[in-house]
Amino acid sequence: MNLSYTVFLLLNLLSLCNCNDATQGCMDKHRVMGILRQMEKFLKGQEIRFTEGLRIMKSKLTNLQNSVSKFPQADQSSSQFSCPALVAPAHGRKFGSKHLVGHEVHFTCSQGYRLMGPGTRVCQENGTWSGAGVVCKDVSVCASNPCQNGGTCAEALNQYKCTCPHNWSGSQCQYQTQTAPPEWSVMNDPAFSRKPRCARVDRAQHCSCDAGFHMSGTSDNSICQDVNECEVYKADRGGPLCGHACVNVPGSYHCSCPTGYKLLADGRSCEDVDECLTQQHNCSRGTTCINTGGGFQCVNPECPRSHGNVSYVKTSPFQCERNPCPMESRSCPLAAKTISHHYLSLPSNLRTPATLFRMATATAPGRPGPDSLRFGIAGGGDSRSTFVMQRSDRQTGELILVRPMPGPQELSVEVEMSEYAERTFQAKHLARVHLLISPYEF
Repeated sequence: MNLSYTVFLLLNLLSLCNCNDATQGCMDKHRVMGILRQMEKFLKGQEIRFTEGLRIMKSKLTNLQNSVSKFPQADQSSSQFSCPALVAPAHGRKFGSKHLVGHEVHFTCSQGYRLMGPGTRVCQENGTWSGAGVVCKDVSVCASNPCQNGGTCAEALNQYKCTCPHNWSGSQCQYQTQTAPPEWSVMNDPAFSRKPRCARVDRAQHCSCDAGFHMSGTSDNSICQDVNECEVYKADRGGPLCGHACVNVPGSYHCSCPTGYKLLADGRSCEDVDECLTQQHNCSRGTTCINTGGGFQCVNPECPRSHGNVSYVKTSPFQCERNPCPMESRSCPLAAKTISHHYLSLPSNLRTPATLFRMATATAPGRPGPDSLRFGIAGGGDSRSTFVMQRSDRQTGELILVRPMPGPQELSVEVEMSEYAERTFQAKHLARVHLLISPYEF
């Protein structure tokens, strides 16, 4: 029995129930009631089947929605959620391997090259990297062709050396050999000249010089001139004779070190004297001695001045802690909970990349720690092209020097660590790293 037939029966029943005369074909009451009960059962069956069909359709719709919701998770590598991989420029390096939206990639150049373009690029939501491509441009001193008269230029550390063709000499091959004495010979100081030792053998005279001297002049009028070892071995493949300064003496040489350094047992290398360790400083009470290359500094870092509801107290010579915040203050909990000072003594032009500082969290026993940490360099300026702050493991961040820094100079960089629990900010810690760069590369 379908629904249209049921409606037809209802209409007929209504017409039969409205007639008053049995002669007109009216149905009796019992028969009408029986038909009505059958129709009621039929309608209840239809209702049950409709409800069950509706339940099945809802279940299928739910399963379909769950399947579709998984598509974006499996498609994280599509161009909608990531950027194409970047490669390091020639003569440079790249830091950062992820290329999802919001991630950064950093670039640096090798020594002798300068970065042209942004040092940091960020993956944007449209699947492209911010900024333009980067290249490393050659800035070597030999690029200016300093060697004259066909001389060949060779790079050295912060300098160059000219290899001169025959009949030319000088630091830039600017002198003709026959008009200038050799650079390694001491000619104008009587203390560096000696008479040769001569002996007659088989009616012929043979002359020779002591070690460290060479024969000069004619066979009839010869003299021994000192060999300036500091000049002779300056361009030797094994490196210079001395780590710092070479002093020529008659027949030999010796090495010297700058003030604040001592000569090691090898006779050529220099080592910094730790004035703080050997108590050779004059730091007053209340200050701390920090050893530097060739000297020392007396430091006493202070806590920031109170502002608003934020104030600090000094808990150690190099650390300040924030006082408890008032309950009604919203800005106070956002200020750094701790501020620490760190002093690093570095040689000039330290080879990069070099890890300078590590920052990690410490949790008191019995207290749950943060479930996530975020590390970064506070502020801007030139710090972001000189340093990179990256995570080394789940609980530790590393400050890395990515550009050689010549000395002498002093600079500071601030790094911060933020703690989160269930994606809610908990506290921030600030570390101020002071770099004391020596004028020397040792």
